[in-house]
Amino acid sequence: MTSEQRTRARSVVVTGANSGIGLATVLELARVGYDVIGTVRSDEKAELLRDEALARGLVVRSVLCEVTDAASVERAFAEVAAMTGGGPWAVVNNAGYVQPGAVEEVGDDEARRQLEVNLLAPARICRAVLPGMRERGEGRIVNVSSIAGRVNFPFMGWYHASKHALEALSDSMRMEVAQFGVKVILIEPGSFGTGVWAEGASRLPVMDGSPYATAYGRADLVTGSTGYLPDPVWVARSIRLALGTPMPLARYLVGVDAVGATVLDRVLPTVVSDWVKGVATGVRSPLPWRRS
Repeated sequence: MTSEQRTRARSVVVTGANSGIGLATVLELARVGYDVIGTVRSDEKAELLRDEALARGLVVRSVLCEVTDAASVERAFAEVAAMTGGGPWAVVNNAGYVQPGAVEEVGDDEARRQLEVNLLAPARICRAVLPGMRERGEGRIVNVSSIAGRVNFPFMGWYHASKHALEALSDSMRMEVAQFGVKVILIEPGSFGTGVWAEGASRLPVMDGSPYATAYGRADLVTGSTGYLPDPVWVARSIRLALGTPMPLARYLVGVDAVGATVLDRVLPTVVSDWVKGVATGVRSPLPWRRS
């Protein structure tokens, strides 16, 4: 069987498939011949996904799935198993969002939701697909993390917590399932033009008398224009590479900012790194002898 034939015989589920990195990944994988199934949360989003694919001469399938609902995941992946004759060859856990705000100002409900979507949902989906992969003796799980799983900034504590935890979970699972022929891969993008940061801005805590109000106003974390950020297709191509190579890396850093931030965070003393990040996000004065 040729490489192209193997690709065409393989089904891949992509969660959060109707926008951003998820949509770019669905289109990129379908373009090279994978049987792609995207999960979406409504019929309207399923229609948008199909229209985007058809506009490019591609065909993709979809299933309705709310990744935070165990019953919905069970139903969706039972449907996927029927569509694929036993379950997908690979799954790309992409669905996620950003909950910004100072750690003390993000309430329990918001924190739980962040961890539910970005951490517990991927684990739930892994539980759904691993039995079939183990039975076939092969499979791939691609968890879309972030540079936020390595490098931390103010006002992103709960998002960082979810991504650091996803990385830890992926590292443990990678070692656990290797014996069954299943490979677990982390994708760690920097900032790309997906809209996730603009959407995150609407979730900033609004509290009268917040000690962080001025810094929130100055912070350029979630409100910057995405028009100047790279196209998420570069992340999709990294995912395609991770699926297509016989021996994928454990993790793929994607983006100049992701590589640069990782290197600087390793080599700079913590006190210097904290000051630079504080200035960049508005919690510190650019003059180290002055208080913000």
